[in-house]
Amino acid sequence: MLEMLTLPGLDLLAQAAQPTADAAEAHGPSVIPMIVIGVILTGTFVCIAFELLHKAVAALAGAVLTVFAVFVMKWIGGLQVYHGDNPYEEVHHFIGHDLGVLGVIVGTSILVEIAGHSGLFHFIAVKLVKMTRGDPKRLLPAIMAATVGFVTFLTIAPGTLIMASLALVITKALDDDPKPYILAVAIGANSGALMTFASGIPTLMIGTSAGIPYLHFLMVSMPLAIMSAVIAFFVIKFMYRKSLASGGDLEARAKKVAQFDEWALVKDRTIFQRCAIILGFTIVGFATAQSLGFGLDFIAITGGTAALLFSGFSPDDAIKKVKWPVIIFFVGLFVIIGTVKSTGLLKILADQIYGVSGNNTYLAMVLIVPFAFVLSGIVDNIPVAATMIPVMTDMIDKGLPAEPMWWSLIAACNLGGNPTPVGSIAAVIALHALEKERGIKIGWGEYLKVGGVITVLQIVLVIGYMSLWTALGIFPEIPKKPGAAGPAAVEEPAGDAAGDGHDAGDAGH
Repeated sequence: MLEMLTLPGLDLLAQAAQPTADAAEAHGPSVIPMIVIGVILTGTFVCIAFELLHKAVAALAGAVLTVFAVFVMKWIGGLQVYHGDNPYEEVHHFIGHDLGVLGVIVGTSILVEIAGHSGLFHFIAVKLVKMTRGDPKRLLPAIMAATVGFVTFLTIAPGTLIMASLALVITKALDDDPKPYILAVAIGANSGALMTFASGIPTLMIGTSAGIPYLHFLMVSMPLAIMSAVIAFFVIKFMYRKSLASGGDLEARAKKVAQFDEWALVKDRTIFQRCAIILGFTIVGFATAQSLGFGLDFIAITGGTAALLFSGFSPDDAIKKVKWPVIIFFVGLFVIIGTVKSTGLLKILADQIYGVSGNNTYLAMVLIVPFAFVLSGIVDNIPVAATMIPVMTDMIDKGLPAEPMWWSLIAACNLGGNPTPVGSIAAVIALHALEKERGIKIGWGEYLKVGGVITVLQIVLVIGYMSLWTALGIFPEIPKKPGAAGPAAVEEPAGDAAGDGHDAGDAGH
């Protein structure tokens, strides 16, 4: 195509760029694609961080600009970023590499939507609250524990929405300040996202890329999740001790709570029971899928399909509730990160971190954990996880042990959503519900005061916890996964990647 461009300016540009391309061929990746694609990545993150564009739109726009820039550099300067007989196929490989992640989101979205309409989650939540008798000393920890529990099994977005709605109803009936309860939901949800493989999106992404078995999460991250939630609870309790102390007469509160009807949203008890059974089998399926050779996406889709078949719920309504903006966001993000990795930029970042750490596992954790925490609070923990996966892969390839590196990243990306009101989807959902339903806004200053203290304590917790497990050598070994890498992992031409086993089933290995 280059010979078809006859404009003198383009000819001069091509001649000037050709030595760079030749040098890249001989000595490694060219710096020009790194700069161009790196600027697009940074611009996308800025749009997300400052809400200049909707996240899905920002990611799609960034992906379009990225692919266009790659081909312009090829046409004009002869600079290759994508390879193979059909370079564009690499774009499909970037998206398809973690197709299983998208499958889990689709399946769980359908199942949770239908189970929610059956009244199942409202029933469980009200039962739990009634056990507290409205006592503030028991209500706050109950809200926090229920949030962690719901997010563990329902994933972070639906779990947060259910508990935020319930907290607002309860605090309005009891005439309580809703702020500490909403903060318990927003921050507790990020601890819940650490509990299992599929509880949070960063957890799902990193666990899939690292090939971590589902049961390992119960051994490693579940205790950490509980400890992080306990820290958050005590900080919130201390910060809002005055409003929590002014609860009024306990007997009067107990009578009000006793009037809540757990069956209020259950329209059909047969459907209610079916949804409970399907949800139970899906949870068991998640825990046993890998040992049976299934991917988690298969289990999620099976659960969603069963709910559609046996609930009588409108398929159109259920499918509309799938988190399509999240899926579109992922598609764009995978293309951008995949291209950035192909330029060699993320390898340079990995080299720098590795060089500073001096191949010292503990120092590497001290560098990575605060970095991921802070960046997640600014940008959002999902793009941070996507960016850091290939960086971590390179560092592990250089000799750092896989287990402490992957687990540190999982903890930091999930809990890193706590310091700011835009750091995770949980905070966005909970704070939006508070403002919409009660007209009360928690500003950046108030949120940072609580979230910042919690974040500092949780950074210390994560580093200490991971260091202890490393020193004792008690991490369960992560099975070797040939070709394992992040959502952007492409080292070979896309045409050669077809047989490397990267497909939708990767989500379950």
